[in-house]
Amino acid sequence: MTATRLWRAVSALGTRDPATPLWRGVIVLRVTTLLFALGSFIVHYDGYAKQWLAWVAFGVMAAWTVLSSVFYARPSSRWPWLVGVDLAVTVALMFTSAWILSTEQFDANTPLITTVWAAVPPAAAGTRFGALGGVLAGLVVSVVTGLVRWRFDVDVARDGFLLTASGFVIGLAATMARRSADALTRALRMEAATAERERLARSIHDSVLQVLARVRKRGAEFGGEAAELAKLAGEQEIALRALVTTEPTRPSANGTTDLRAALQLLATPSVQVSTPAGEVRLPEHVTAELVAVAREALLNVEKHAGPEAHAWVLLEDLGTEVVVSVRDDGPGIEPGELERAAAEGHLGIAESIKGRVRDLGGSVVLDTAPGQGTEWEVKVPVAARGKR
Repeated sequence: MTATRLWRAVSALGTRDPATPLWRGVIVLRVTTLLFALGSFIVHYDGYAKQWLAWVAFGVMAAWTVLSSVFYARPSSRWPWLVGVDLAVTVALMFTSAWILSTEQFDANTPLITTVWAAVPPAAAGTRFGALGGVLAGLVVSVVTGLVRWRFDVDVARDGFLLTASGFVIGLAATMARRSADALTRALRMEAATAERERLARSIHDSVLQVLARVRKRGAEFGGEAAELAKLAGEQEIALRALVTTEPTRPSANGTTDLRAALQLLATPSVQVSTPAGEVRLPEHVTAELVAVAREALLNVEKHAGPEAHAWVLLEDLGTEVVVSVRDDGPGIEPGELERAAAEGHLGIAESIKGRVRDLGGSVVLDTAPGQGTEWEVKVPVAARGKR
């Protein structure tokens, strides 16, 4: 599938409510329960204490069935407050049963005027708000049933259990549908981005990268100012390759970013980055801090080791912890030099590297000696992946 088709699929998923089939089920349930309520109305009509109020109540039920079904059928009109109004209308109609039903009908446990029609709001609340919304709406209808009948017996308890259970199950199904749709959207978006990068990489490789590679090669042969241009062309070539081959570092839905992709963007002709093949996802702020640590270490390489020094950045995901190592082939640090810099008020390394790692709950080790280069080893526990 091409990148264009993938982006169209992502757009289509983004504008579609994953719970639409459940909303259709709510509409069907409302219509069928209204028909059941009509049958109950006909059977028990002669025994009603206030028949005119029964006609009013059933008329409101029919009108609300049509109106709510129209709103629930359209994704743009499934407002949260509409579900609340739906529950309020149902509860109000249930309370009218206290005047509609006669004393004999209450004693005979005759169904309320709403009968099973009252089971729709918990289903709608579960579809709109999830399992918790469905359970709360089911509890409200159950409590109102007991208040209208003025007793809480086995029948009321059974109906209440069924209402809350149905609201929970429907809400759970709606939540899973939305989560699945989000996961599919993220997967399609990543696949589309990868396809687009591959297309750009092929195009750039056939044009820009080949030109830069030729400039780098020919400039190095000529020497002088041409060699300087060759060096700049080489840097741009590496940066461009990293840009078109690296996954995007934007945060995902759960607030994590790929540390591997972020570190790969640090590669230059003098900096080599080695990372695992798969993603190393961490909370966004943890990734940002570790990249800042690596940049600070590389800045010190450039400042103190000279422009000819080389550096290596290594990322390891050990399961229980993430390790970022930055090593260079510079002259190293003389014994006591860091202590003297700290005493003079120069706390750049201590605060920028050690302070950042300490705030993440990790540890940092400096391994250096004169003539043997410098290596920073930063370890951050996996538990930091869950911090926000």
